This record gives sequence, C-alpha cells and structure tokens, in this order.
Amino acid sequence: MALFTKEDALDYHRLGRPGKLEVVPTKAMDTQRDLSMAYSPGVAEAVLEVADDALQAFELTAKSNLVAVLTNGTAILGLGNRGPLAAKPVMEGKAVLFKKFADIDAFDIEVNCTDPEKIIEVAAAISPTFGAINLEDIKAPECFVIEERLKAMLDIPVFHDDQHGTAIISAAALLNACELTNRDFANLRVVVNGAGAAAVATANLYINMGIQRENILMLDSRGVLYKGRSGMNEYKEQFAVDTDARTLEDAMVGADLFLGVSVADVLTQDMVKSMADNPIIFALANPDPEITPAAAFAARDDVIMATGRSDYPNQVNNVLGFPFLFRGALDTYATGINEEMKIAAVKALASLAHEPVPDDMLDAYNLDSLEFSREYLIPKPLDARVLLHVAPAVAQAAMDSGVARRTIDIDEYREELEGRHNHSMIARVIDDEPIHYAHTGV
Repeated sequence: MALFTKEDALDYHRLGRPGKLEVVPTKAMDTQRDLSMAYSPGVAEAVLEVADDALQAFELTAKSNLVAVLTNGTAILGLGNRGPLAAKPVMEGKAVLFKKFADIDAFDIEVNCTDPEKIIEVAAAISPTFGAINLEDIKAPECFVIEERLKAMLDIPVFHDDQHGTAIISAAALLNACELTNRDFANLRVVVNGAGAAAVATANLYINMGIQRENILMLDSRGVLYKGRSGMNEYKEQFAVDTDARTLEDAMVGADLFLGVSVADVLTQDMVKSMADNPIIFALANPDPEITPAAAFAARDDVIMATGRSDYPNQVNNVLGFPFLFRGALDTYATGINEEMKIAAVKALASLAHEPVPDDMLDAYNLDSLEFSREYLIPKPLDARVLLHVAPAVAQAAMDSGVARRTIDIDEYREELEGRHNHSMIARVIDDEPIHYAHTGV
C-alpha cells in the first residue's frame, strides 16, 4: 500500500509557505539597539575582526553552521538529467535533512550549467559564504572532476554525498556482516554492479579499509571492467583487472559480496546460488533493488541482505551519514573531509548497532525487539543516537588527522550534541519516513 498519492506529495510542497525552507534570525531584532548591532553601524566591528582574522568568520557569522547543497540537476535521484530548476525540490529536501538530523543550516544552490569548469568556478566563488559544500546529483564522470578540483582549491570540506554517503553506510554494514560470518576484509571477493559515482567511491573506501583491489570485479552496462577493454574512462580504468569473467553471471561465482548500485532485478537466483557460503548481498538500487530479499532468501537461506528501502531490514540510507559527518567537520572548522573521518564514521555506525536499542526507537518502527544480527547490521535512520556517536568520532578524526582548525573536548562536545538532540528541530517524530538516498550509476 502506497504511503501517499501524487497529490499528497504535491500538496505537501505547495500548501502554506511553498517549498520546505525559510530563513529565521538567530539574534534579537526587537529594539533600535538590536537593529543597529545587526546592521549599521555595529556590524562594522564584525567586518573588521574578520578582515584581520579569517577564522573569526566561524565565530561571528553563520559560516560555521552553514552548508551549500549544490547541484546542476544532471543526475537527480533515479530521474536522470532534469536540469537545475527541477532539482530544487530535492536540494531543499537535502537541506531540511541537514537541519532535522544535525541542526545544520543549508542553502540549496542550483547552477544552470553542465560545464565542469564553470561549476568549479561558481562553487569556488561562493565558498566564502559556507563552512562546507555538499555536491549533489551531478552526473559521473563530471562529479569526480568537480569534487577533486574543489577539494584541492578550497579550505572548507567539499563532499559529494552521492559518492561517499553510500560508501560510508554500506561499509558500516559490511563491517558487521563480516563479523557475523567470521570474514576478513583482506580475503573478500567482491562484485560491484554499477560503475558510477557511488560504485567507484564505495569500492575505493572498501580498498582503504583493507579489501584488495584485485579481488574486486566491477561491471558497467557493458559488463566486467577487464584489462584491455576499450571505452573505459579513467575512473573505470582503475578497476580493470585481469580476469576471464565478462558477465555478471561469470563474476558472481564464488563471490562473498555483491554490491549493487545499478538497476532493478539484474541479480538472479541462480547467481545468488553460485556465491560463497553466507553471501552478503547489498542490493541498493532504488526504488527497486537488484534482487528482492524474498527472491534472495528463496534461492538460499544463508544470505545476509541490505537494500536502500525502508520497508526491508538493513536500509542503507545516506541520512545515516552526511548530517553527522558534516556536523563533526563544521564543529572543528575542518579544512576537508578525509578518509580518516569517513572511516571513523563507518566504525561509529557499526559500533552503535551492537548497543541495546531504546524503547522509543522500537516504538518508532513498531517493533517488539531489535538487536545486533543479520537483520540489524546498522542503526535505523531515525535513531537519534547516531548524532551522539558519529559526529564526535568524526571530530576526533579531524583533530587527529590534522585538518581541524579548532580543538574541542570530545566529552564536552558530546554534551553539547545532547542539547542539539533535545532541540525541537531535531527531535525524532514517529510518523517521519526517511528519504531513500542510495544512488545508482552505470
């Protein structure tokens, strides 16, 4: 049964104040004195402080809690290239998720341009406004170029969530799946179906966590990426290996892990049967996975399964990652989000799944019990504890790895986050339904 109709969705966006965002002041604006400090002449004192010391912008303006959600609309969810204006509802949605889950303010920036060089120029030009930039729904391979160049140019985090969000959340699930099946990352045989933004970034994170590059078989819409195959861009080329496998059926024989960031129903029951014992299947295509859990379990009963959907166990949803990753980065005035910070987020998420689940979470999902198992590899998207676990881990990693420009006491920081958690803007509401954010690409 559908949760809502088309008209329900349109009314949600249309009724009352159109859209999902507004700007509200954070300081008193009630007296002449208030106004004179908010603007002229009092604002001049803040101008001079920032001119003398750029880091004062984090203390005296909204920069330290402000993210740009920037897109050109060339890869909108599962809808493809619909342009920047059509992407605006999604970018507003991303912005409110930042606010809801981590109390981060965000402006959506829709850029009417497909030239990567011009997008880089625009993002760099507006970067002084923001404490970080979240790139969103930009197609591959341009998204790789844009992120790489901006990271090298700017002194604030630049993060393409379509790439790294899926990577972080699925890696947390994989850590726990390997624990349950007594597997070592170094020995995993992995098949990645899809070779777009999420696939490439996820495979790279897996490699940084110990999986051997030569043990990964990646496929695009033409089949396996193998040495000597023509027509591969530089990002696919790095995953080309010496192999006789040419099709997904070939690749799946003996595989420990199937990671799908591709299209629905591409994985057959016979392929599942050909995998190693206790196969791990992450079928993340949305709205319909590469194979349904029902079909996978009908093929064999030792499967460990995750999808991008909220109506199946083990939902790999990017909302478990990006709000808290940015929270930790912003609060340390980090100059970037590096591998150490991403891996810290992975481990914090995986660890939280081992802890007892509070009653309010059970109520939110209408469950009697929930504990670490094959059906509960990662926390649920509405689990408010994620903020308290992931953001401090990321902040600590930022300080340890040298990208933090502000040193904080982690215990005090966790108490501060408790205050944010208790704030009405991020209180979890049982009726909330998380948005799917497992992106595809071939």
